[in-house]
Formats: sequence, structure tokens, C-alpha cells
Amino acid sequence: MKRTKHNFRAAVLLCCSAAVLSAGQTTNAAAQAQSPSPGTKPATEAKQAQGNVRAERMAKFLAIGEAPDPAAVQRGKQLFTATCGFCHGATATGGEGGPNLVRSILVLHDNNGSNIGPVVHGGRPGKGMPAFPSITDAQISDIAAYLKSRIQAAANRGAYEIQNIVTGNAEAGKTYFDGAGKCSTCHSTTGDLAGVAKKYEPDVLQSLILYPIAPGKSEEDLPEKARETATVTEPNGQKVSGFLMHLDDFNVAVQDSSGTYHSWERQGNGDDGLKVDVRNPLQAHVDLVKTINDTDLHNVLAYLETLK
Repeated sequence: MKRTKHNFRAAVLLCCSAAVLSAGQTTNAAAQAQSPSPGTKPATEAKQAQGNVRAERMAKFLAIGEAPDPAAVQRGKQLFTATCGFCHGATATGGEGGPNLVRSILVLHDNNGSNIGPVVHGGRPGKGMPAFPSITDAQISDIAAYLKSRIQAAANRGAYEIQNIVTGNAEAGKTYFDGAGKCSTCHSTTGDLAGVAKKYEPDVLQSLILYPIAPGKSEEDLPEKARETATVTEPNGQKVSGFLMHLDDFNVAVQDSSGTYHSWERQGNGDDGLKVDVRNPLQAHVDLVKTINDTDLHNVLAYLETLK
């Protein structure tokens, strides 16, 4: 067991001071301009723009290729719905006897109609699919574009649009909040949760019920009273307390009130003689994940949405 310590706060200040001094009021003004006003939801346009960026990044990460021409997709959708939708479904995910084409290996490997063209023209009589010899190659190309758009939409999780999730019963949510959920033992609808529905979109608010750290934030952004702390007792009885920065079978680290970072190497088998006592003010949310069901979760969300 070995402890090391570093003046974390001093190191950060030393590295950042030059940048802060040179930026001056310009940096502060820019930060204020970029930050949304407290108590307001993001504008619809800004949220849509963020969604588009997220979708583009996910598409590149998944390497699903460039999006097909929107005009071709629209033409292909109309033709597919009228000609193929009865069997394969209007969204190509399966219908009356026809398979799901979004998951079809043949369609996944198609290139501008190269694979699906022969099937459309010749049909598959043995499987009940008629031939469509009158469909032109250009129309098949449009259908291929539509199917490609459906495959990309299914694969690209970053492009998913969250629909209305406020479907619960607010009264039942209040009952759970004050009763079985024990939410009111830590939270107050006239205190820390006053106006919470104005601050967050419903999907974000629902996630905060289970994981109370806002998107784009980390545990270090929480108020001090909400941060996880630990007391490490060494074999000689010396104790060090502070914010818990890291904990696993091989290392533990805390940052004390002076900003000094203390870390210990551990044996991984519990024979290092260290005693680590952890206090997590958000433990109730961790425990809630194991007990709350979908109905109660949506009911609580509906209740919180009344706190305008």
C-alpha cells in the first residue's frame, strides 16, 4: 500500500491562469452568450440543430454511408408503399406475408438496385412474390434509395426522435413521490424542484430521476453537498477524507478540502490494510433504479411536469 499526493488545485490554477488572464472579459461574455438562461428550455431550433449534429456524428461512427438523395427517397417511398407495402409494410419492416426488408441481407448488400432489381422484375413465385416487369430501372433505383434510408434510420441511434413521453398520471406520481418512492424525504416541490419542468425537456427530466447528473455535466459539476465523499483509513490509523475521485480494486483516490489529491495503490485482494468508507448523497437514486417500474417512472415524470 502506497499513498501519493498532489496539489491538484494548485496545478489546475497554474495551468489555466495565463489563459484566463488573457481571455479577460471577452471569455466571460462569450460563455454567458452561449449558456442558456436559467429556468428556460432550449429553443426548438437549437434542439433540432443539436439532434442533426448528433445524427451526423453517429452516422460517421457507424460508417453507414452517405444519405441517399431526398427526392429519390420520396419517389421511392411513394412507389414502394403503393406496390410493395401490402406485403412488406409501408415502412419495409414486414407485413402480410412479406419479410422485413430493413434486415434483409440482400437489401443490405444492394447498391442502387443491383440486388433488388432482378427480384422485383422476376419475382419469387415459390415464396408468393409476383413479378413486376413494368417497373423501370430508374424506379427501382428510387425504391433502393428509400430502402437505404430506412436501413440508415434504423441503424443510426443518433437520429432517433423522442416522442411525447409524458403519458403517466400526475396524481399517482405525486402519491409515489410522497410515499413509496420517498422522494420528498430529500426533495421539495417548493424548494429545489420548484419550476423544474421549465428547466428541462421531459426526456432529460426523466433521465434525471434515475441519474441525477444533467447531460454534458459530470459529478464534479454537482453542488458539494451532492458529491460522493470517502474517508480512507490507513493501517497506521491515519485518516484522509474528501471527494471520492476514483475507486476500484487497485486504486482509490480522494481530493481533500485544500485541493490536495491523495491516491493509494491497492492489492486487489483486500489485504492492503486500507479501510474505505464511502458516502453517496445520491444513493437513493441508485437504489431507485432497482425498484421503480415503468408505470411509476412515467407517473412521477407526469407529476414533475406540473411543476412549472
